[in-house]
Amino acid sequence: MRGALLALISPTMIRQQLLPKINEFMRSFLCNWDNKVINIQDKTKEMAFLSSLKQIASTESSSVAKEFMPEFFKLVLGTLSLPIDLPGTNYRAGFQARKNILKILGQLIEQRRESEASHKDMLGYLMRNDDSNRHKLSHDEIIDQIITILYSGYETVSTTSMMAVKYLHDHPTVLEELRVIFETSRLVTIVNGVLRKTTREMELNGFVIPKGWRIYVYTREINYDPLYPDPLAFNLWRWMDKGLESQSNFLIFGGGTRQCPGKELGIAEISTFLHYFVTRYRW
Repeated sequence: MRGALLALISPTMIRQQLLPKINEFMRSFLCNWDNKVINIQDKTKEMAFLSSLKQIASTESSSVAKEFMPEFFKLVLGTLSLPIDLPGTNYRAGFQARKNILKILGQLIEQRRESEASHKDMLGYLMRNDDSNRHKLSHDEIIDQIITILYSGYETVSTTSMMAVKYLHDHPTVLEELRVIFETSRLVTIVNGVLRKTTREMELNGFVIPKGWRIYVYTREINYDPLYPDPLAFNLWRWMDKGLESQSNFLIFGGGTRQCPGKELGIAEISTFLHYFVTRYRW
């Protein structure tokens, strides 16, 4: 499953297939915002979902978005709620939303199989049965992969984009999108930490951690540590030191071999959004 995901969002795939779709979507999504009051939180959430859906199912994204989007938002809210499985709770609504999403995606896949048309998008790649697809997945695995792609990047892309707009408002001379993304991600820290399992007994700061224990590395506090000079200040110029990205404390996107596989795709989406936002509008 991870191999199939990495193949979908490799640097080559992003550059040749996904970036043109992202660019087309952002250009259209960010038009006609002139002289309006915009709820940037709602808009960035909508942007993150619709951008991913466009990359997954480029042809059908417009037709399924109206039905799909509210169910997806219920699913996200359900996963972040207390696990109380009673009528009327967000947790129960999240379960029902997942069932509805499975139905929507199942119908989409069946329609594509019946049409036998070729599609150059993520779903088209996942459904290939020829030798070009080294990671052939079952019907259920394809659906799980789609939900994973939508869910994993949604909160990160939407919240980072929203907060980047805030920091750009506070620092209007800043126009370097990549540094803005890094510094916003450091200060906001959407993903609080990473979960790991010890493969052998190890000692850390005098404490023995047995083999097989699960460890939660709380990366939020690392981002506010004096390892970063004046850590609570928004200072994107700190990222002019390219070596900062390769240091062991750089855990904005996780670390090691299990680093977030969607890092480059997320940066591409946020950068494109910010590009069109700052070049078209003043706020």
